[in-house]
Amino acid sequence: MRDGAGTANLSGWIDENAQHRLPLRVYYEDTDAGGLVYHANYLRFFERARTEMLRLAGFTNAGLAESDGVSFAVRRAEIDFVAPAKLEDTLEVVTRITDTGGASFAVAQLVRRDGRDLARAVIQLASINRAGRPARLPAPVREALNDLYKRQKRD
Repeated sequence: MRDGAGTANLSGWIDENAQHRLPLRVYYEDTDAGGLVYHANYLRFFERARTEMLRLAGFTNAGLAESDGVSFAVRRAEIDFVAPAKLEDTLEVVTRITDTGGASFAVAQLVRRDGRDLARAVIQLASINRAGRPARLPAPVREALNDLYKRQKRD
């Protein structure tokens, strides 16, 4: 996917079900001595995907910190490791909003290879101010997250 300037779109895309999709490749730096993705790096993949989802919604972490004095902290993470990703694999991280609150939101995330789930996560994020205390989500962010949540097709 390319943007209007002819450069690769590094942010992924929002699909027809209002889920964010981010393609990734597994590099040597992502793996352990056995050539498998080191377990902690799945958290990096999930973080990268959430960051790019927010970017597509019109927000950057640096911009929110500067303009609103807020950032996001992981409050809770539950991860199921289903199958290993390997060096040189092409992966996709799928992110969907599962809940929004006044000062938090939750996502369900998958790392997939060829349509097969490799890792599944449920992550709760809290909005915090510069002092690290809970802070309300900026209204435009909450509205964008709620819009994605409402557009999702549910089974």
